Amino acid sequence: MDGAARAYVDAVNAGDLDALVAAFAPEAEIIDVTRSIKGHDAIRTWADNEVIGGTLRVLAIAERRPDGQKLLVHWAPGGSGGWRAHYDFTLAGGRIVRADLQYA
Repeated sequence: MDGAARAYVDAVNAGDLDALVAAFAPEAEIIDVTRSIKGHDAIRTWADNEVIGGTLRVLAIAERRPDGQKLLVHWAPGGSGGWRAHYDFTLAGGRIVRADLQYA
């Protein structure tokens, strides 16, 4: 797994909000199914409210590209059984610039 994608997964599982935000470039965008979350402040709020406390398990690397990769994951928000999803990370400069999170 690419370094920034690994940093995101590790931060989620460690419950480390600061490390999660640091995995993203300052003006990064997350597409969470249909919502757009842009920039560190918005990413911090989203992650604090919806991500920290959950568990994220990588099942497979579904696609590798020169600018990133798509992961098949099992995402389980705190207190739920979770579901499969595709997390498609676009990377630049060692950080995530775009993360497209969709149900698998």
